[in-house]
Amino acid sequence: MSNDANDPKQVLLRYLQTTHDAVRWKLQGLNEYDLRRPLTPTCTNLLGVVKHLAMVELGYFGEVFCRVPEVSVAWFADDEAQMATVPTIDMYASATQTSAEVLQLFDEARANTERTVAELDLNAPGRVPWWGERGQVTLQRILVHMIEETARHAGQLDILREQLDGRAGLRADNDNLADFDTDGWAEYRARVQAIADGFRAYQ
Repeated sequence: MSNDANDPKQVLLRYLQTTHDAVRWKLQGLNEYDLRRPLTPTCTNLLGVVKHLAMVELGYFGEVFCRVPEVSVAWFADDEAQMATVPTIDMYASATQTSAEVLQLFDEARANTERTVAELDLNAPGRVPWWGERGQVTLQRILVHMIEETARHAGQLDILREQLDGRAGLRADNDNLADFDTDGWAEYRARVQAIADGFRAYQ
């Protein structure tokens, strides 16, 4: 693979890797209960989102391009086989599936993607069977799709994590948030709330 930072393949892979890093950071330092508990009416939970991303990515950069990904997590094959009949099985970790295994699966998905991207051209053909008539794709299209998929779920994780313990932002070493102290955030919140209150009559 080219070492040119502007090479299209490198650019796409780098953006996907950046979203991988963001997802992983959102789980750091949380206990098993907070990782697993449903935080929305549709049961969105942090560990489940990461399991979903791992399983989806393994499919897109495995089956779609007739490749068999390297996976060491014992329960992956069973869960993958049940996805057609149990559509939520990838959205939560069972009581016997550890958070370490889910993160391992996520890392293995990333490694498999990197191998696939290194070995195939961007115009390499693939087929997404679950897309029906739209299923004929290229590696480039799947890379863009997976960047969008991962970034969307990273945004979910960002909000869920902030609600749990207040940790927010882009990365552990650079949150990319305004440099407010506690009073500054309180003042900012009050200002935004006051604007919203002006529209209560429109409820």
